[in-house]
Amino acid sequence: MPPVRRPIPRFIADASVEGLPYGRWGQRLRDEFAKVCEPHISEAGGPPGEVTWFPERGWGGRVYVPAVAPVEGAAEPSEYFGFVSFARPEGGEAGGFEARADFTDVTADQNPDWLIDLNEEVIGTWRGESSRRADVTLVWGTPLVRGAKAATAELEAEVVDQTPITDERFTLIALDAVKGFPEELYLQVKLWSDQGQELAAESLYEESE
Repeated sequence: MPPVRRPIPRFIADASVEGLPYGRWGQRLRDEFAKVCEPHISEAGGPPGEVTWFPERGWGGRVYVPAVAPVEGAAEPSEYFGFVSFARPEGGEAGGFEARADFTDVTADQNPDWLIDLNEEVIGTWRGESSRRADVTLVWGTPLVRGAKAATAELEAEVVDQTPITDERFTLIALDAVKGFPEELYLQVKLWSDQGQELAAESLYEESE
């Protein structure tokens, strides 16, 4: 086969190993998430409420567990979003916890036209030959259409990650904002039915940004 036109990494994430957090493990992750929400409490209008966890994905030797939580006591509907990450050695205990959080007052409840409720965070950088660069991006979301069974991340209609939807939640890790080729490439998330029908598609942001 000849060389590919765009030599970029695809399917870089490890699959989920554990289910959604619960019990003492869920509380440990919640404590880590709450700590990074604390600096935002005054501006957000309150602390995080009940945390909704998303399926874990691994990359670069770390496991990422995304989360969202409503801002308790806020004057307008708003929510915290972010993740807790940790190292999980083979056969060992999780350690080296890190977390990141921010908040937004732009929520799905206020946008009935949304088809996917998406969040994203850059967790690393990919460096290719010459000036080729990209953001390794963690994406997590909730389908707002019925019948979604799988989610894909695509660059120029080429699938670079995919995952089943679990409890109406999904997590992807893929390159975004790819630079150094004749055209810049931006990630698009799509939802699919069991029959392979495309149900929704959304870019992380407008390319003009």
